[in-house]
Amino acid sequence: MKIFINGIGVTGGFGSGVDELLASLRRRCSAPAPSVEDDGPEILYPAYIADTSYLEGRISKRALRRIDHFSQLALTGSYLAVNDAGIDHLDSTKTGLVLCSGYGSARTTFSFLDSFIEDGDSCASPTLFSNSVHNAAAGHISIFMGLEGPSLTVSQFEMSVPSALLSAAQWLREGKAEQVLFGAVDEYCDVLGYCYRRFFGKRDDRRIAPLSPGLQSAVPGEGAVFLLLSNEKPLNRNYGCISSVKISDIYDQRPFPGGDCFHILNADGHSDCDKHYGDVIPDQSQVACYTPLYGSLPAGSAFDMAIAALSISEGTLFSSPESVFHLDNKKLLKENRPNNENNISCVKIGREGKLSIITLSKNG
Repeated sequence: MKIFINGIGVTGGFGSGVDELLASLRRRCSAPAPSVEDDGPEILYPAYIADTSYLEGRISKRALRRIDHFSQLALTGSYLAVNDAGIDHLDSTKTGLVLCSGYGSARTTFSFLDSFIEDGDSCASPTLFSNSVHNAAAGHISIFMGLEGPSLTVSQFEMSVPSALLSAAQWLREGKAEQVLFGAVDEYCDVLGYCYRRFFGKRDDRRIAPLSPGLQSAVPGEGAVFLLLSNEKPLNRNYGCISSVKISDIYDQRPFPGGDCFHILNADGHSDCDKHYGDVIPDQSQVACYTPLYGSLPAGSAFDMAIAALSISEGTLFSSPESVFHLDNKKLLKENRPNNENNISCVKIGREGKLSIITLSKNG
Protein backbone atom coordinates (compact mmCIF):
# COMPACT_ATOMS: atom_id res chain seq x y z
CA MET A 1 0.00 0.00 0.00
CA LYS A 2 1.21 3.50 -0.86
CA ILE A 3 -1.41 6.25 -0.49
CA PHE A 4 -0.22 9.85 -0.43
CA ILE A 5 -1.71 12.56 1.76
CA ASN A 6 -2.28 15.73 -0.26
CA GLY A 7 -4.07 17.82 2.35
CA ILE A 8 -5.14 17.75 6.01
CA GLY A 9 -8.20 19.35 7.62
CA VAL A 10 -8.62 19.13 11.39
CA THR A 11 -10.87 20.66 14.01
CA GLY A 12 -11.07 19.78 17.69
CA GLY A 13 -10.76 21.13 21.20
CA PHE A 14 -7.42 22.71 20.23
CA GLY A 15 -8.94 24.81 17.41
CA SER A 16 -9.30 24.47 13.63
CA GLY A 17 -6.61 23.86 11.02
CA VAL A 18 -3.13 22.33 11.00
CA ASP A 19 -1.59 25.53 12.42
CA GLU A 20 -3.76 25.28 15.54
CA LEU A 21 -2.89 21.60 15.92
CA LEU A 22 0.81 22.38 15.58
CA ALA A 23 0.51 25.13 18.19
CA SER A 24 -1.20 22.69 20.56
CA LEU A 25 1.56 20.11 20.00
CA ARG A 26 4.18 22.71 20.86
CA ARG A 27 2.27 23.82 23.98
CA ARG A 28 1.94 20.16 25.05
CA CYS A 29 -1.50 20.79 26.56
CA SER A 30 -5.10 21.59 25.69
CA ALA A 31 -7.49 22.49 28.50
CA PRO A 32 -10.89 20.81 28.09
CA ALA A 33 -13.83 23.17 28.32
CA PRO A 34 -16.76 22.32 30.63
CA SER A 35 -19.96 21.14 28.99
CA VAL A 36 -23.33 21.88 30.55
CA GLU A 37 -25.96 19.17 30.94
CA ASP A 38 -29.56 20.33 31.17
CA ASP A 39 -31.22 17.64 33.27
CA GLY A 40 -32.28 19.55 36.31
CA PRO A 41 -29.59 21.33 38.31
CA GLU A 42 -26.70 22.51 36.16
CA ILE A 43 -24.09 19.76 35.96
CA LEU A 44 -20.66 20.39 34.52
CA TYR A 45 -18.56 17.67 32.94
CA PRO A 46 -15.26 18.36 31.15
CA ALA A 47 -15.16 17.82 27.41
CA TYR A 48 -13.06 18.86 24.44
CA ILE A 49 -15.48 20.87 22.27
CA ALA A 50 -14.71 21.72 18.64
CA ASP A 51 -15.43 24.99 16.85
CA THR A 52 -17.19 25.17 13.46
CA SER A 53 -17.00 28.94 12.97
CA TYR A 54 -14.71 28.32 9.98
CA LEU A 55 -17.87 27.70 7.94
CA GLU A 56 -19.16 31.24 8.47
CA GLY A 57 -18.92 33.11 5.18
CA ARG A 58 -18.39 29.87 3.24
CA ILE A 59 -21.92 28.55 3.69
CA SER A 60 -24.96 30.79 4.02
CA LYS A 61 -26.52 31.21 7.45
CA ARG A 62 -29.81 29.98 6.05
CA ALA A 63 -28.24 26.71 4.89
CA LEU A 64 -26.27 26.26 8.13
CA ARG A 65 -29.47 26.46 10.21
CA ARG A 66 -30.63 23.20 8.63
CA ILE A 67 -27.31 21.38 9.08
CA ASP A 68 -26.64 19.68 12.42
CA HIS A 69 -23.44 20.00 14.43
CA PHE A 70 -22.08 16.62 13.32
CA SER A 71 -22.35 17.57 9.64
CA GLN A 72 -20.90 21.01 10.36
CA LEU A 73 -17.86 19.33 11.89
CA ALA A 74 -17.54 17.18 8.77
CA LEU A 75 -17.89 20.18 6.44
CA THR A 76 -15.28 22.12 8.43
CA GLY A 77 -12.75 19.28 8.09
CA SER A 78 -13.54 18.89 4.38
CA TYR A 79 -13.06 22.55 3.50
CA LEU A 80 -9.87 22.74 5.56
CA ALA A 81 -8.40 19.65 3.84
CA VAL A 82 -9.11 20.99 0.34
CA ASN A 83 -7.71 24.40 1.30
CA ASP A 84 -4.59 22.79 2.79
CA ALA A 85 -4.08 20.83 -0.44
CA GLY A 86 -3.85 24.15 -2.27
CA ILE A 87 -6.66 23.52 -4.74
CA ASP A 88 -9.77 25.55 -5.50
CA HIS A 89 -12.19 22.67 -5.90
CA LEU A 90 -12.31 18.90 -6.25
CA ASP A 91 -12.91 17.07 -9.53
CA SER A 92 -16.58 16.18 -9.11
CA THR A 93 -16.59 12.82 -10.93
CA LYS A 94 -13.11 11.60 -9.98
CA THR A 95 -13.26 12.18 -6.23
CA GLY A 96 -14.59 9.56 -3.82
CA LEU A 97 -15.78 10.27 -0.31
CA VAL A 98 -15.30 7.93 2.65
CA LEU A 99 -16.53 9.12 6.04
CA CYS A 100 -16.34 7.20 9.29
CA SER A 101 -17.58 7.67 12.83
CA GLY A 102 -17.82 5.77 16.07
CA TYR A 103 -20.81 7.54 17.65
CA GLY A 104 -22.37 9.02 14.51
CA SER A 105 -24.64 12.06 14.82
CA ALA A 106 -25.47 11.27 18.44
CA ARG A 107 -26.67 14.74 19.40
CA THR A 108 -29.15 14.86 16.52
CA THR A 109 -30.27 11.27 17.04
CA PHE A 110 -31.21 11.87 20.68
CA SER A 111 -32.87 15.19 19.77
CA PHE A 112 -34.98 13.34 17.20
CA LEU A 113 -35.93 10.74 19.80
CA ASP A 114 -36.98 13.56 22.15
CA SER A 115 -39.07 15.03 19.34
CA PHE A 116 -40.66 11.64 18.65
CA ILE A 117 -41.46 11.06 22.33
CA GLU A 118 -42.85 14.55 22.94
CA ASP A 119 -44.73 15.13 19.67
CA GLY A 120 -45.55 11.64 18.44
CA ASP A 121 -44.68 9.94 15.17
CA SER A 122 -46.84 12.27 13.08
CA CYS A 123 -45.24 15.49 14.36
CA ALA A 124 -41.63 14.44 14.96
CA SER A 125 -39.10 16.79 13.38
CA PRO A 126 -38.32 15.83 9.76
CA THR A 127 -35.15 17.97 9.82
CA LEU A 128 -33.81 16.12 12.86
CA PHE A 129 -34.71 12.79 11.28
CA SER A 130 -32.93 13.51 8.00
CA ASN A 131 -29.78 14.62 9.84
CA SER A 132 -29.81 11.70 12.29
CA VAL A 133 -28.80 9.03 9.76
CA HIS A 134 -25.07 8.33 9.63
CA ASN A 135 -24.64 9.14 5.94
CA ALA A 136 -26.29 12.58 6.18
CA ALA A 137 -22.90 14.26 6.70
CA ALA A 138 -21.52 12.64 3.53
CA GLY A 139 -24.60 13.89 1.69
CA HIS A 140 -24.00 17.47 2.87
CA ILE A 141 -20.34 17.31 1.81
CA SER A 142 -21.26 15.96 -1.61
CA ILE A 143 -23.84 18.71 -2.14
CA PHE A 144 -21.72 21.65 -1.04
CA MET A 145 -18.56 20.42 -2.77
CA GLY A 146 -20.33 19.15 -5.87
CA LEU A 147 -19.01 15.60 -5.58
CA GLU A 148 -20.51 12.94 -7.85
CA GLY A 149 -18.09 10.07 -7.21
CA PRO A 150 -18.66 7.06 -4.95
CA SER A 151 -19.56 7.75 -1.33
CA LEU A 152 -19.44 5.51 1.74
CA THR A 153 -20.06 5.95 5.47
CA VAL A 154 -18.43 3.45 7.86
CA SER A 155 -19.30 2.89 11.52
CA GLN A 156 -17.29 0.25 13.37
CA PHE A 157 -16.76 2.08 16.67
CA GLU A 158 -13.01 2.18 17.54
CA MET A 159 -12.08 0.34 14.34
CA SER A 160 -14.01 2.76 12.10
CA VAL A 161 -10.89 4.66 11.00
CA PRO A 162 -8.80 1.70 9.75
CA SER A 163 -11.85 0.02 8.22
CA ALA A 164 -12.73 3.16 6.25
CA LEU A 165 -9.09 3.62 5.21
CA LEU A 166 -9.05 0.12 3.72
CA SER A 167 -12.11 1.03 1.63
CA ALA A 168 -10.46 4.25 0.45
CA ALA A 169 -7.31 2.32 -0.48
CA GLN A 170 -9.34 -0.22 -2.45
CA TRP A 171 -11.07 2.51 -4.45
CA LEU A 172 -7.74 4.08 -5.37
CA ARG A 173 -6.22 0.70 -6.20
CA GLU A 174 -9.13 -0.27 -8.46
CA GLY A 175 -9.33 3.16 -10.12
CA LYS A 176 -12.86 3.86 -8.90
CA ALA A 177 -11.58 7.29 -7.87
CA GLU A 178 -8.45 9.28 -8.66
CA GLN A 179 -8.54 10.86 -5.21
CA VAL A 180 -10.51 10.18 -2.05
CA LEU A 181 -11.64 12.65 0.58
CA PHE A 182 -11.36 10.57 3.75
CA GLY A 183 -12.88 11.86 6.98
CA ALA A 184 -13.36 10.78 10.58
CA VAL A 185 -15.94 12.59 12.74
CA ASP A 186 -17.29 12.18 16.25
CA GLU A 187 -19.31 14.63 18.32
CA TYR A 188 -20.03 15.21 22.00
CA CYS A 189 -23.58 15.34 23.30
CA ASP A 190 -25.22 15.75 26.71
CA VAL A 191 -26.24 12.08 26.79
CA LEU A 192 -22.60 11.07 26.39
CA GLY A 193 -21.59 13.39 29.23
CA TYR A 194 -24.37 11.93 31.38
CA CYS A 195 -23.13 8.38 30.64
CA TYR A 196 -19.56 9.34 31.50
CA ARG A 197 -20.68 10.80 34.80
CA ARG A 198 -22.85 7.79 35.70
CA PHE A 199 -20.24 5.20 34.69
CA PHE A 200 -17.07 6.94 35.88
CA GLY A 201 -18.22 9.41 38.53
CA LYS A 202 -17.42 13.05 39.13
CA ARG A 203 -14.15 14.34 37.69
CA ASP A 204 -12.10 16.75 39.81
CA ASP A 205 -9.09 16.55 37.50
CA ARG A 206 -10.06 17.74 34.02
CA ARG A 207 -7.00 16.22 32.30
CA ILE A 208 -6.56 12.88 30.58
CA ALA A 209 -3.72 10.91 32.18
CA PRO A 210 -3.09 8.15 29.60
CA LEU A 211 -1.43 4.87 30.59
CA SER A 212 -1.76 5.52 34.32
CA PRO A 213 -2.15 2.06 35.93
CA GLY A 214 -5.75 1.45 37.02
CA LEU A 215 -6.80 5.10 36.62
CA GLN A 216 -9.95 5.90 34.62
CA SER A 217 -9.14 9.39 33.34
CA ALA A 218 -10.92 9.60 29.97
CA VAL A 219 -12.39 12.98 29.03
CA PRO A 220 -14.84 12.92 26.09
CA GLY A 221 -13.92 14.87 22.98
CA GLU A 222 -15.24 15.72 19.55
CA GLY A 223 -13.87 16.86 16.24
CA ALA A 224 -13.13 15.96 12.65
CA VAL A 225 -10.06 14.91 10.68
CA PHE A 226 -10.12 14.89 6.88
CA LEU A 227 -7.34 13.76 4.56
CA LEU A 228 -7.25 14.21 0.80
CA LEU A 229 -5.72 10.97 -0.48
CA SER A 230 -4.40 9.94 -3.89
CA ASN A 231 -1.92 7.63 -5.62
CA GLU A 232 0.17 10.62 -6.69
CA LYS A 233 2.76 12.29 -4.50
CA PRO A 234 2.00 16.02 -4.10
CA LEU A 235 4.59 18.45 -5.42
CA ASN A 236 4.16 21.22 -2.85
CA ARG A 237 4.44 19.30 0.44
CA ASN A 238 5.45 16.01 2.02
CA TYR A 239 2.99 14.55 4.47
CA GLY A 240 4.34 11.08 3.72
CA CYS A 241 2.19 8.18 2.64
CA ILE A 242 -0.01 5.58 4.32
CA SER A 243 1.97 2.39 3.79
CA SER A 244 0.02 -0.10 5.91
CA VAL A 245 -3.37 -0.52 7.60
CA LYS A 246 -3.93 -3.53 9.85
CA ILE A 247 -6.90 -4.60 11.97
CA SER A 248 -6.22 -7.41 14.40
CA ASP A 249 -6.37 -8.07 18.12
CA ILE A 250 -3.89 -7.97 20.98
CA TYR A 251 -3.61 -11.78 20.98
CA ASP A 252 -2.25 -11.89 17.41
CA GLN A 253 1.36 -13.07 17.60
CA ARG A 254 2.45 -11.70 14.22
CA PRO A 255 5.45 -9.33 14.43
CA PHE A 256 4.61 -5.81 15.55
CA PRO A 257 6.26 -2.92 13.65
CA GLY A 258 9.64 -2.33 15.24
CA GLY A 259 13.10 -1.16 14.36
CA ASP A 260 12.96 2.09 12.39
CA CYS A 261 9.47 2.97 13.66
CA PHE A 262 8.03 5.50 16.08
CA HIS A 263 4.73 4.59 17.78
CA ILE A 264 1.87 6.99 18.54
CA LEU A 265 -0.45 5.38 21.10
CA ASN A 266 -4.14 6.29 21.15
CA ALA A 267 -4.37 5.59 24.88
CA ASP A 268 -7.24 7.87 25.86
CA GLY A 269 -7.66 7.29 29.58
CA HIS A 270 -10.00 4.27 29.43
CA SER A 271 -8.14 2.00 31.82
CA ASP A 272 -9.51 -1.28 30.41
CA CYS A 273 -7.90 -0.48 27.05
CA ASP A 274 -4.84 1.48 28.22
CA LYS A 275 -3.52 -1.43 30.26
CA HIS A 276 -2.76 -3.45 27.10
CA TYR A 277 -0.43 -0.99 25.34
CA GLY A 278 2.56 -2.03 27.41
CA ASP A 279 2.05 -5.65 26.32
CA VAL A 280 1.78 -5.14 22.55
CA ILE A 281 4.44 -2.46 21.98
CA PRO A 282 7.98 -3.93 21.63
CA ASP A 283 10.35 -3.13 24.50
CA GLN A 284 12.65 -0.13 24.06
CA SER A 285 10.37 1.34 21.38
CA GLN A 286 10.07 5.11 21.04
CA VAL A 287 6.47 6.08 21.88
CA ALA A 288 4.28 9.13 22.35
CA CYS A 289 0.63 9.80 23.17
CA TYR A 290 -1.31 12.96 22.24
CA THR A 291 -4.88 12.23 23.40
CA PRO A 292 -4.71 14.98 26.10
CA LEU A 293 -4.76 17.44 23.19
CA TYR A 294 -8.10 16.36 21.70
CA GLY A 295 -9.88 13.99 24.10
CA SER A 296 -11.31 10.50 24.12
CA LEU A 297 -13.41 9.55 21.09
CA PRO A 298 -13.73 6.40 18.95
CA ALA A 299 -12.30 8.11 15.85
CA GLY A 300 -9.31 9.46 17.80
CA SER A 301 -6.72 7.50 15.80
CA ALA A 302 -7.44 9.84 12.85
CA PHE A 303 -6.00 12.70 14.92
CA ASP A 304 -2.89 10.59 15.47
CA MET A 305 -2.62 10.13 11.70
CA ALA A 306 -2.74 13.90 11.21
CA ILE A 307 -0.05 14.35 13.87
CA ALA A 308 2.10 11.66 12.24
CA ALA A 309 1.77 13.42 8.87
CA LEU A 310 2.75 16.73 10.48
CA SER A 311 5.74 15.04 12.15
CA ILE A 312 6.89 13.97 8.69
CA SER A 313 6.22 17.39 7.15
CA GLU A 314 7.89 19.32 9.99
CA GLY A 315 10.73 16.83 10.42
CA THR A 316 9.97 16.76 14.15
CA LEU A 317 8.72 14.18 16.63
CA PHE A 318 6.63 16.07 19.16
CA SER A 319 6.83 15.58 22.90
CA SER A 320 3.99 13.86 24.73
CA PRO A 321 1.88 16.11 26.99
CA GLU A 322 3.01 16.16 30.58
CA SER A 323 0.05 14.13 31.88
CA VAL A 324 1.04 10.99 29.90
CA PHE A 325 2.28 8.23 32.21
CA HIS A 326 5.58 6.48 31.48
CA LEU A 327 5.40 2.86 30.26
CA ASP A 328 7.90 0.35 31.63
CA ASN A 329 10.59 -0.65 29.13
CA LYS A 330 9.39 1.93 26.59
CA LYS A 331 11.01 5.23 25.64
CA LEU A 332 8.34 7.88 26.14
CA LEU A 333 9.18 11.02 24.18
CA LYS A 334 9.41 13.90 26.67
CA GLU A 335 10.88 16.60 24.45
CA ASN A 336 10.77 17.47 20.76
CA ARG A 337 13.47 15.93 18.63
CA PRO A 338 14.27 15.54 14.91
CA ASN A 339 12.30 12.87 13.11
CA ASN A 340 14.89 10.33 12.04
CA GLU A 341 12.47 7.41 11.74
CA ASN A 342 11.19 6.36 8.35
CA ASN A 343 7.92 4.95 9.74
CA ILE A 344 5.38 6.21 12.27
CA SER A 345 2.69 3.78 13.42
CA CYS A 346 -0.61 4.91 14.95
CA VAL A 347 -1.75 2.25 17.40
CA LYS A 348 -5.29 1.94 18.75
CA ILE A 349 -6.51 -0.68 21.24
CA GLY A 350 -10.27 -0.91 21.62
CA ARG A 351 -12.79 -2.97 23.49
CA GLU A 352 -12.39 -6.74 23.70
CA GLY A 353 -8.76 -6.50 22.63
CA LYS A 354 -9.37 -5.05 19.17
CA LEU A 355 -6.18 -3.59 17.69
CA SER A 356 -5.45 -1.36 14.71
CA ILE A 357 -2.06 -0.26 13.38
CA ILE A 358 -1.90 2.48 10.73
CA THR A 359 1.62 3.14 9.46
CA LEU A 360 2.77 6.30 7.72
CA SER A 361 6.11 6.31 5.89
CA LYS A 362 8.38 9.24 5.25
CA ASN A 363 9.81 7.94 1.96
CA GLY A 364 6.96 7.25 -0.44
